[in-house]
Amino acid sequence: MGSTVSTQDGEAGRERAPLLYRVLHAIVPAVLNAMYRPEVEGLEHVPERGPAILASNHLSTLDVLIMPSVLERPVYFLAKSEYFRGPAKPLFENLGVIPVPRTGGDAAEASLAKGGEILGQGHLLGIYPEGTRSPDGRLYRGKTGPVRLALRTGVPVVPVAMRGTFETMPPGARLPRLKQVGVRFGEPLDFSRYAGHADDRFALRSATDELMYELMLLSGQEYVDEYAAAVKAAGGRPEALDELGQVLDDDPFEIPRAS
Repeated sequence: MGSTVSTQDGEAGRERAPLLYRVLHAIVPAVLNAMYRPEVEGLEHVPERGPAILASNHLSTLDVLIMPSVLERPVYFLAKSEYFRGPAKPLFENLGVIPVPRTGGDAAEASLAKGGEILGQGHLLGIYPEGTRSPDGRLYRGKTGPVRLALRTGVPVVPVAMRGTFETMPPGARLPRLKQVGVRFGEPLDFSRYAGHADDRFALRSATDELMYELMLLSGQEYVDEYAAAVKAAGGRPEALDELGQVLDDDPFEIPRAS
């Protein structure tokens, strides 16, 4: 199926998600609600129709289940195409996970192009600006890809704070604990003053820092001005779910850090 995305249901005027996504969305929210009693705030900030970027902190593998489960609309994520092999391929494709080639050429540009394609079809795109799960529950420096994509496409960016999922299923845990979690949607961020500067590294860093500051306020996390991937570099190969929602790994427009 390649890059399966939903279509518009002409009769109801609603998005029609991939089959497995629809089946699971009829079951999983009730199960998660019974197990974790998610406290949801700010749903009114998510547009009822049309494209938007849902830019979220990333605390646990549970995030990719809980955040979409509280929304009526389907949420799409990007993932490296090498994960679309063997038995995992049809599973990912039918869950609204879109493959992105990460070898040869400009991998970052391929991610942005695929993200733009999803948004161009009027969908919600879930992105984790930190690029990977937090190793310790703190909020780490954001990559500029989500903001660059927003400036290129003109779509709103809705900050999303996952709360309590790190304690529920921290890195290395095999089974989740039964604890209440929360999802807090913030007001869409206004990056209009950066219009026309999608390739300006200083504008991208400034807007990204604004996004991360908003996520810090929404989540209550301690902020660390360092990339989470650098902290986790000694931890070996990441799992597939650890990298869902990345827009870029390589950040050609990043401002060099002083050593």
